[in-house]
Amino acid sequence: MRETNVDRVRSMEFEVQSESQDNSKKQKKKMKNAKIPNKLKPEAVEKDAIKESENANTQPEISFPPTFSVSEIKNKQRRHFMFMKYKQEKRKEKLALKKKTKKEREALGDAAPPKPVPKTIENQRIYDETTVDPEDEEVAFDEGTDEFSAYFNKLTNPKVLITTSDRPRGRTVRFCEQLATVIPNAHVYYRRGLALKRVIPQCKARDFTFLMVVNEDRKMPNGLVLCHLPDGPTAHFKVSSVRLRKEMKRRGKDPTEHSPEVILNNFTTRLGHSIGRMFAALFPHDPQFIGRQVATFHNQRDFIFFRFHRYIFKNEKRVGIQELGPRFTLKLRSLQKGTFDSKFGEYEWVHKRHEMDSSRRKFHL
Repeated sequence: MRETNVDRVRSMEFEVQSESQDNSKKQKKKMKNAKIPNKLKPEAVEKDAIKESENANTQPEISFPPTFSVSEIKNKQRRHFMFMKYKQEKRKEKLALKKKTKKEREALGDAAPPKPVPKTIENQRIYDETTVDPEDEEVAFDEGTDEFSAYFNKLTNPKVLITTSDRPRGRTVRFCEQLATVIPNAHVYYRRGLALKRVIPQCKARDFTFLMVVNEDRKMPNGLVLCHLPDGPTAHFKVSSVRLRKEMKRRGKDPTEHSPEVILNNFTTRLGHSIGRMFAALFPHDPQFIGRQVATFHNQRDFIFFRFHRYIFKNEKRVGIQELGPRFTLKLRSLQKGTFDSKFGEYEWVHKRHEMDSSRRKFHL
């Protein structure tokens, strides 16, 4: 007899059920025969715990210093407090070390080693080949024949014209007026829109020896052109940190008409020597000591600091000084041969910042 479709379906279902039962029996046998690893057995776990406790009791504890940084503190006030505390501790350590070395030096007496010289940018300066030796015969010959030798030999008296850029503001005008009280025989004239090429011939006709032009930017003096007449040279400076007399604390009375003494400090190279002689030629070379006034040009790291003081001798050892003002700082930008000529002038020296300022220990004055 032929099998019907119903019988075939029933036989297939029976076979599937029998196979599933066989598979489940096999899995149960495997589970029974499978071994539990030692790590999972409770006895083994207890043994491992006992061994770890024994090792912990026998080995000493190792404590590392915490890698802590003040910058990791999120709270600003707390961070500032911790930083100030850190600085105070450092200061105490430094003071204690200083006292210790002082006691050691006192105990050793004359046998104490010399004090170490602190390293500064000035004493670590890169040597310049153009450094001037005052006793050099060539330098002495150049000083006797340069443009400023007549002033040092008292053959010519300086006469300075001070002017400004076009339409100056009040601060620049006051600065020029105070410069005129510092430099003897100086006269202030307003520019009135004239070009410098037209101003220079008029200065020569009226026997002026120097032309000083104060430039300004945003109502503040920011530049100074110093032109020696009649044949040059011409120096261009950047002006900064200008303080007028009214802005200075504990200043003295206004300066008198006496010719001041001039101090030129730290102009050591050929370029610095010529710039220093140019500043010295602004003042007469017969100072009136009765006025007790001193004009100082101090060069430090190519910045020229100007100060004007009055001094008084309190006794044989003590001297009191009183600043009169104004004060300002100059930075040399260029030195040009001849009188001012922006188009066809020949430059002796030009400050190129990206090329010349590659090292902080390299100075030019």
